[in-house]
This record gives sequence, C-alpha cells and structure tokens, in this order.
Amino acid sequence: MQFKFRFTAALVLALGSHAFAQSSPTSAANILHQRTLAATCANCHGTDGRSAEGASVPSLAGQPQATLVAQLKAFKDGSRPGTIMPQLARGLSEAQIDQLASYFAALKR
Repeated sequence: MQFKFRFTAALVLALGSHAFAQSSPTSAANILHQRTLAATCANCHGTDGRSAEGASVPSLAGQPQATLVAQLKAFKDGSRPGTIMPQLARGLSEAQIDQLASYFAALKR
C-alpha cells in the first residue's frame, strides 16, 4: 500500500512539473531541458555553441533563431547535405528543433 502511494505521488509530481514546464517557456525546468539538449551539440560546435577559433564547424551561439530552425530542418529533410548532421537532425522532433534554435539564438556570440 505504501509503495502504491509513493508511486502515485511521484507520478502526480512528475506530471505536474512537466505541465508547468510546458506552460511556462522561461521556467527553470524548461531552461535546464534546453541546456541539456544543447549540450549534445558541444562535441562539434563547442561549449554553449561557440566553436573553437578556426574550426570547420560553425558557431551556433548568437545565430538568428529562424536561420537555425531552417538549417536544422534542411538537414532533417535531406535538402542540405552534411556528414553527421543529417543523421542527427532526423532524430529531432519539431519541438526539439525549436528549443535548440531558441537556446542558441539567445546566447551571445
């Protein structure tokens, strides 16, 4: 009985925090989610989307949001060729593309 209560309470808390994060785009949970998603880009595009000087991959930080969305969608639909990016972009949802673009656009170059 106690396990069932704990599970139910945890589920209610998880659903409630998920709903809160969805309803408040600037919430701490949403920002943390964006940072976590953006961290997957760091191996190639550098920490916080700032590529190393002279790197062949572009910096993402400070790029216009619309440009980032367009480029990710182009990689996803195959209209922009690339080595690894088309494969990675195919795994992103529309919401994740928007979150990534929003995150990197808000950063200083």
